[in-house]
Amino acid sequence: MVEEVRIAVIGGSGLYKMQELTDKVAYVIPTPYGQPSGEIIVGTLRGKRVAFLPRHGMGHIYTPTTVPYQANIYALKLIGVRFIIGVNACGSLREDYAPGHIVIPDQLFDYTNSRARTFFDEGLVGHVGVADPLCPELCDVLYRAVLKVGGTVHKGGTFLIEEGPRFATRAESNIFRQWGCSLIGMTTCPEAFLAREAEIAYATMAHVTDYDVWHHTEEEVSVEMVVNTLRRNLEIAQLALAAAVELLDEDADWSCHHALENAIMTDRNSIPQAMLEKLRPIVGRYFPES
Repeated sequence: MVEEVRIAVIGGSGLYKMQELTDKVAYVIPTPYGQPSGEIIVGTLRGKRVAFLPRHGMGHIYTPTTVPYQANIYALKLIGVRFIIGVNACGSLREDYAPGHIVIPDQLFDYTNSRARTFFDEGLVGHVGVADPLCPELCDVLYRAVLKVGGTVHKGGTFLIEEGPRFATRAESNIFRQWGCSLIGMTTCPEAFLAREAEIAYATMAHVTDYDVWHHTEEEVSVEMVVNTLRRNLEIAQLALAAAVELLDEDADWSCHHALENAIMTDRNSIPQAMLEKLRPIVGRYFPES
């Protein structure tokens, strides 16, 4: 029997290797969308049970495109998660967002093209509002948490998500800057959109690892640069996560938790029963069983 957990963290596997996290249990949770990226590790942090899911799998085996985003969010919904904290590496498109800093973005620009972006499919149509795709209330919690532990943090900015796995060209990077984007990464979309469809509050701590390739006076972005910066930031990330968990009210009720109230278009009598059963963990409260 899998326990109910309300708070989840999606990020690197090193995040849950912290001394504060105790009573750890690993769960394998199958979904209609296949297996999640890996085992879900649940432990006690600051008096609350928290689920940790390695986005790229143990050993970093999934590319940004092949991460099983639908399975990940569905599995977390199955165990009762209401809040997801994403942790991402990113490049900066602004001089003032420097490597080593943490940014709590408030907007997304989805520049991906090969990913399943929704749980809704033929037979059950939903149009979810994502004007503000990152939960404002949870963003505020994360910002206060990073400040509390002494990290250099910025609140706000547009996070452009590219397909990957390659890094951007210099031309692309400069165009993204002209568009007004602040950060560039590869994994927050469709993760944030699927969380909204599942009525889970979602926000992300974006760890700046480099200046991408637009910054001519800096070394060009590389895997080595990203990994080295992430290693240096791991301690502050763990402390900030612990502080965020402590600050977070597990019973908070925000607009993200009601995202489907006016989103479902399909008449109940037109929905195939198989589709309804598949999505019952997502839409079930709007279609009570008779």
